[in-house]
Amino acid sequence: MRLEKLLPADPKPRIEEFTSGQLVAMRFACDAELPALARNILTDNIHSGKAIKQMVQTWRPDYLRV
Repeated sequence: MRLEKLLPADPKPRIEEFTSGQLVAMRFACDAELPALARNILTDNIHSGKAIKQMVQTWRPDYLRV
């Protein structure tokens, strides 16, 4: 839902291409950074959660953990 809200129109159809691991890693990116990060992950075919987390510039805490 967050990606649907924040991504521009062109990458929205590709949201279902993200793996659960990629989505989990992207949850730490701030809203302003998320569209570019998502586009880079799809373009460069990055699957490593660790690599994605290292790409995050501005960390957003995950307060919704259960």
